[in-house]
Amino acid sequence: MSLSRNDVAKVGLLARLALSDADLDTMTRELSSIVGFVGQLEKIDTADVAPLAHPLDTQNVFRADVPKPSLTTAEALQSAPRHDGECFLVPAVLGDTGAA
Repeated sequence: MSLSRNDVAKVGLLARLALSDADLDTMTRELSSIVGFVGQLEKIDTADVAPLAHPLDTQNVFRADVPKPSLTTAEALQSAPRHDGECFLVPAVLGDTGAA
């Protein structure tokens, strides 16, 4: 399958690319070649190939998710530059609310 110049221009428009006439000619030729290579994959007999989720035989390498006790409020706030005993005090980012 080959792509037309109009196909490539439409894809360029959707991708918000400003393609010159020379770019369109080059991209049409190169993308048609890529589509041709992908088309070759359709000819491969994969009837006896099991589907893979990953090409390598990998296993989960993460540690088990075990609940642990968390910090108390006082421990979490002890290094904070500003707090009110319950919460961190930070500058307002959505306007001045007078909270910090």
